[in-house]
Amino acid sequence: QVQLVESGGGLVQPGGSLRLACAASGSDFSINIMGWYRQAPGKQRELVAREPSSGSTNYADSVKGRFTISRDNDKNTVYLQMNSLKPEDTARYYCYANVLIGTQSYNYWGQGTQVTVSS
Repeated sequence: QVQLVESGGGLVQPGGSLRLACAASGSDFSINIMGWYRQAPGKQRELVAREPSSGSTNYADSVKGRFTISRDNDKNTVYLQMNSLKPEDTARYYCYANVLIGTQSYNYWGQGTQVTVSS
């Protein structure tokens, strides 16, 4: 089993910044992909950014140039630096990880952290 714990959400004014963090814990696993999704009320969950262990980072078009995803592999932690926040970025942000345990891959989700952009 792998647990994902997010932190860093909150209330911020338009144009402000927040940094989310998500730490993965457990035993005997390796991480293939870590990333962030978000879900606003009444909307489907959508990809924000994902970073595989090898390969290209993906961003939603709506956040390109404003958000930056990064990973600290030693700490099994993924970060999302969010700048120039807009009211439409308001959502619950979920950490996601695809991990390898033995020969099987599994998907895990965090509980989510609320980001509210409002004046």
